[in-house]
Amino acid sequence: MFNDKVKSKDVASSSLVAGGSAADSASAKGVYKIQCHDAQGNLKWEDAAPNLVVNVGLQDMNAKYFTGSAYTAAWYIGLYGAGASNTPAAGDTMSSHAGWTEVTAYSQSTRPACTFGTPSTANPSVATNSASPASFSINATTTVGGAFLTSNSTKSGTTGTLYSAADFSSPGDRSVVSGDTLSVTYTLSLAG
Repeated sequence: MFNDKVKSKDVASSSLVAGGSAADSASAKGVYKIQCHDAQGNLKWEDAAPNLVVNVGLQDMNAKYFTGSAYTAAWYIGLYGAGASNTPAAGDTMSSHAGWTEVTAYSQSTRPACTFGTPSTANPSVATNSASPASFSINATTTVGGAFLTSNSTKSGTTGTLYSAADFSSPGDRSVVSGDTLSVTYTLSLAG
């Protein structure tokens, strides 16, 4: 007598390796364009300086757009001066920016407003205050090394949100004298 026992086992396995991925990225970039005219209206110098959007500026954009935090459309442009290290850093805030010191040698009682026009619908989407540049009526001899965008209009104010800052390009710091007028245009591009 034969006693056959047969054992059978089916095993099925599969794997899927997806080679493609959908990855989106977005970037926020800006440029400050600064023109200096003398008391007679002659162009003394001009510069275009790409900015650094600081960490609190990026966080502020996300908070207001994606989480519905309270929003204000009020933005102001400030100037900063010469120093040992005129270098904006990603960690800068209005209350802590060791790399630069604000310049307040202008006759306006507050930082000039940065009034943006309607952003474009292209990629990148661009918003700018070119229709109404921020104007600074210089009232003393000083050195200007860069510009910044903040939500606080108070000269030398340390509250509000610092959005971005930019050093002037080579040759860097620039001298201004009483009677000069600085016009600052800020252009922000958001690209996906």
